[in-house]
Amino acid sequence: MLFGKLLPREGNFFELFNQHAELIVKAARAFSNLVANYSDVQKREAYNREVDSAERAADRITQEVNRMLHKTFITPIDREQIHSLINTMDDVADLIQDSAETMALYDVRHMNEDILRLTDLSVKCCERLKDVVGLIGKVRDAATAEAALKTCEEIDKLESDADHVMRSAMSRLFREEPDVREVIKLKAVYELLETITDKCEDVANLIEGIVLENS
Repeated sequence: MLFGKLLPREGNFFELFNQHAELIVKAARAFSNLVANYSDVQKREAYNREVDSAERAADRITQEVNRMLHKTFITPIDREQIHSLINTMDDVADLIQDSAETMALYDVRHMNEDILRLTDLSVKCCERLKDVVGLIGKVRDAATAEAALKTCEEIDKLESDADHVMRSAMSRLFREEPDVREVIKLKAVYELLETITDKCEDVANLIEGIVLENS
């Protein structure tokens, strides 16, 4: 009995998940502001720095969670679920940063309606991801579990919407853009933005599994 009491227990995994999700939203909103103010170079660079700062902070939280996993004997949910969840969440933050960097590296000159729509859907996905992450620690309550599953469904719907927007954008790009270089640039940007929503859906699928096993 004494041995069991001395074992490292639980830690603050849920709080770290919440902090990470908040940083994902911070990065997503900064990226959205970057897109909205793309013609203003100074604002664009400032928002790019905000994206980078949020992504680096999210990386530190991911490292802390993985470190805690090695030190904590008894975890609040399955260890593999914790590992998969925090690393998949970190992929979302990485993709937001990748999108901003790709626009700069490829010298994308202007935004279009398709980029704006994909960005908006990405931000909404990240915001709903934050909402559902905040429910993980309370899913033993039936109403909370139901709310979490409903939010996961909303993320799935947003991902489907983004997939539809991307397909339409790709079709328009290949039909209407005569400059091959622009086709290459915009194709890469569209794919990255849609992948943000894909990765949010991956997080939602992991959370669905956690809810169903623990509610």
